[in-house]
Formats: sequence, structure tokens, C-alpha cells
Amino acid sequence: MNIKFRLILMNFMQFFIWGAWLLTIGAYWFQNKHWSGAQFGIIFSTMGISAIFMPAITGIISDKFINAEKLYGIMHILGAVVLACLPMVTDPTTFFWVMLINMIFYMPTLSLSITVAYSALKKNNIDVVKEYPPIRIWGTIGFIAALWAVSLTHNETSANQFYIASAIALTLGLYSFTLPKCPPLLSKVDNATLAGSLGLNAFALFKSSRFAIFFAFSLLLGAALQLTNAYGDTYIHDFAKTTAYQDTIAVKYPAIIMSISQISETLFILAIPFFLRQFGIKYVMLFSMLAWVLRFGLFAFGNPAEGLWMIVLSCIVYGMAFDFFNISGSLFVETQAAPEIRGSAQGLFMMMVNGFGALFGSFASGLIIDKFFTMSNGVKDWHGIWLCFAAYALVISVIFPFVFKYKHNAALEHAIKHA
Repeated sequence: MNIKFRLILMNFMQFFIWGAWLLTIGAYWFQNKHWSGAQFGIIFSTMGISAIFMPAITGIISDKFINAEKLYGIMHILGAVVLACLPMVTDPTTFFWVMLINMIFYMPTLSLSITVAYSALKKNNIDVVKEYPPIRIWGTIGFIAALWAVSLTHNETSANQFYIASAIALTLGLYSFTLPKCPPLLSKVDNATLAGSLGLNAFALFKSSRFAIFFAFSLLLGAALQLTNAYGDTYIHDFAKTTAYQDTIAVKYPAIIMSISQISETLFILAIPFFLRQFGIKYVMLFSMLAWVLRFGLFAFGNPAEGLWMIVLSCIVYGMAFDFFNISGSLFVETQAAPEIRGSAQGLFMMMVNGFGALFGSFASGLIIDKFFTMSNGVKDWHGIWLCFAAYALVISVIFPFVFKYKHNAALEHAIKHA
């Protein structure tokens, strides 16, 4: 089997697992279990908690002790077992701990899949920079396919979404052992410092005000990403409580509507080089922040009937909101950090977005929604919720261009011209 096709299949299943429940777990939580918003915010924090430490730990293990593709497979098999146990949970506290275990197994597979793919492509003398992005796009397609599968089978509020994810995780786990070998590269502990292995040397970047400000905004934007992942699908589901919207396509298949966000993501990836060349990296980041304002604002005023175009447009805008900061941010880190710490600096960037940012967004949003936007009968004021989130993104957008200052260097200019 062609190596690129094998990696495409790996990426497709990798993100299918996540897509099967990530955007629909809110509907399961609120529509099926009827648990509270504050408790749900804590559930979503499991991604942030696991993203802070697990990728570093599994990176050390794969560098020194076990083949990356084998560790990757083990993680998915263990994750499959945990996912299959989630439907048995009957209280939110236990659900938190089981989901945390699941994310401990899943989050490191995101970086391990990249390690396995890069290793396999290089061994086959394939240009990683040119060939990996088209392979990775199939991960997004897998995420979309999972959303459609869960939605078309009417499992958005059902525990079956976890069984679907579990089945694919088990399949991928077993499939991983057939992938090209990716053996440890560090056979001795003294081949690298402990601080270097853990990526701790990158924390020296906080001494630079430019990087400190950049990482602070990375955290804040990571929180915005959690807001849309956690509440987008259940927001549309709540329209089913209004008679006028019960029979609309969006209410019947909300996950399909939300999948437009992922479709948009694949398209905006292709537009990034143009925007970088035309506007520069700072303004591309700013466009991302303004896109978050539009994302939340359009949700606030949309509905599944005559206002469906606002929801659809919000999903389209998501592609710019997500891609423009993540891609341009990683490019900024790559070209501005010293060569010897670029790898750990990228890890720190991901830690701020998917770790601390996710934690902040999960905890804060759950508490704010419960305290200010949930009525005594349990009904949520979605208009107020989305306007609050839009105001949050607007404040970030206004502050960013005044406090984030940097100087172009030759590496950055070259990267933009060749992006």
C-alpha cells in the first residue's frame, strides 16, 4: 500500500475519533443527562489538563524507550476501552475522571501521529514540507465525516457517539502496529538534558516581552476555541424547544451544520499564504481575532429558520478564526525563536493554546453561563451568552495591535514569501 495513502488513512481515523463526540458531547450532556453548565465546563477542561503534560511525557518515552508507532497504537487501544466505558457513567463527577483518562490517552496521539508521519515520509525520501499538508487535510475530512455519521444516524444526544469513537479508536490502534517503524532516537538519557526533553528551556522565552505577550494572547485565543467547541452544537439543539424551529434542517442535523466550520477550515488553510504576503503576520493574527468576534456575534443573532444564513456564515468565518492564528502563530514561533529551542517553543505554543487556554475557557465559560445566563427553569439565554463571548473577543482584538510589537527578520520575510 502506498505510504502516503497509509498516512492519509491514519490521519482520517485520528480525527474521526475526536469528531465523533467533541462537538456533540454538549448535546449529550445537556439534552440527555441534564447536568449543569458549570460541571460541563469542567469536563471540557480535561483536554487542557492532559495537553499540559502528556505530550511531553510520551515524547520522552518515544525518544528513549519504545517505537513511536507502537506507543501511538497502545494509546489508541487504551483510549478505545475508556470511550466504551463512558456511556456507563451516571454522575458528572465520575464522568469527569473517565473523560480525563480518555484525554490522557488521546491528546498525546496528536503529536505522535506527526512524529510517525514525518519519520515515514523521510524514510521514503518524500518532501515533508510539500507532501504532509495534503495528508493532514484528510484528518479534517475525517472529523467532518464523523460529524455527519453521528448526525445522520441521530446519535448527537445518544451515548452511541462514544461507541462509534471507541470502535474507530480500536481499529486505528491495531492498524498502527502495521505502520513503518519509528524507533527511539535517544538511547541514553544524557544525550539530551532533562529540561530539553521536557521542553522547559522554551520557558526562557517569557523573558522577552514580545514572546510573553504573544503567549498570553495564545492562551486567550485558546479559550475562545473551547467556547465554540463546547457550546456550538448544543446551542442549535436548544432551538428544538421552540415550536417554530423544531422541523428545520439545522435542528434535525445540527452536527452537519457545524461541520461547515471544518470545511471552511480546509479552505482557509489554502488562503493563508496570500494573506501573509499581502498583510503580514501581525495583521493575519488580528484578522483571526476579529473573525472570532464575528463567529460569536453571528451566533447571537442567528436562528435555524430565517436566520440560518447567520449560523452558516458564522461557521464559514470559523475557518479564518481558527487557522489564521494557529498557522501564523506557529510561523512566528518558528522564525523568531532561536534555532536550538524551536521544537520546544512550538510545544510551548501548543501548551498555551490547547492546555492553559483550554482550561481557562472551560472553567470560566461554565461558571459565567451558570451564574449569568441560565434561568431558574434551566433555559439558557444563548443570545446573551454569544454576545458575552463576542465582547470578550472584541476586547482582545482592540488590545492586541497596541501591545504586540515585533520586528521582521530575514527568516520571517523568507517564510512569508515562500508560504
